[in-house]
Parts: sequence; structure tokens; C-alpha cells
Amino acid sequence: MASEKILNQKKEEVKELAEKMKNSKLILLTDYRGINVTDDTQLRRDLRNTNASCNVIKNNITRRALQECGIEGLEEQLIGPTAVIMSNEDYLEPLKAIYKFSKDNEFYKIKGGVIDGKVMTAEEMITLAKLPSRETLLSMLAGALLSNISKVAVALNEVKKQKEESGEKVVVNVPATEEAKAEETAAE
Repeated sequence: MASEKILNQKKEEVKELAEKMKNSKLILLTDYRGINVTDDTQLRRDLRNTNASCNVIKNNITRRALQECGIEGLEEQLIGPTAVIMSNEDYLEPLKAIYKFSKDNEFYKIKGGVIDGKVMTAEEMITLAKLPSRETLLSMLAGALLSNISKVAVALNEVKKQKEESGEKVVVNVPATEEAKAEETAAE
């Protein structure tokens, strides 16, 4: 039977891990069998750049920490060698880094995980990882809006040209700003 000292040490490990998990936006479980030291070092560097950490923790300690956090449904994923990736800031960038790494390394597999307290399967995680980044989505939205605004401007310019060609007087009413209204009132 394990000594009291070892049991207390393991309880402390579980408590520390559970505290980290409670503060994490992403908890990702991966199978890391078959990767070499060079690839592992590169992965850990990429994860540090996204403010995430990768630790190999005993499955029993991980299981108990998840239970302490009230997270259920990942018991089946805690079989075999498991690396635990956690991020307190963002979940998408570390997830994308892991997905990219798993595409390049056939042995490295996403098992499942937790995003903002919601347990997700490996398939759901991979689907999220395939989405464009927030910046890309915002630039796509901005491009779509600019395109529509440009089309309206071109159409209005064409209407103006047609009216000028037909001899009609073109009056452009631009909504006045608060400053312009104040200047008009002062001039009167």
C-alpha cells in the first residue's frame, strides 16, 4: 500500500491540476505515441507561442482532476499515453497548432477535450480547428461590406452621370454633422 506521504503528494498534484483546469479555456487530450524529440520540441514551442502548455500527466491524476472540476465524459480518452494541452487565454490558436501538427505527424492524435467547460469529441475539436481564425473571419466580413458599399457608390455615380447627361440639376444632400449644424445656426 502507498505511504501517507505519497498519497498526500498525489492529492496535491490532483488539486493543482484541477485548479489549472478550472481556469483553462481549453483542455485537450492527445495521443503522442510515436513522435520524436525534435517534433515534440517544435510542438511545445508552437504551443508556447499561443500561450498554451503541454504536459504528460498520469491518466489517473488527470481523471481525478477532471472529476474534481465536475467534468465528465472523457474517461474513455484517458487510456494509453496522454498529453494534456491547456490554455487560459484562447482555445482556437492552440487547437489549430495541434491540428496542424497532427496532420503532419500521423501518430499524433486528438482524443477529445473541453472548451469553456463543454466536453467535446475529437471530431468536434477538429471541426473547430479547421475554421478560419478570428482575424480572417473579420477581414472576410470587412471585404464583403466594402464590396457592397463600393457597388452602391458606383450605382449612385452612374445615376448622377445619367441625370447630368439629360440636363437635370443634380443636388446632393449630405447629412450634416453636429458641428456643421452648429455653424449654420451661428451663421443665421
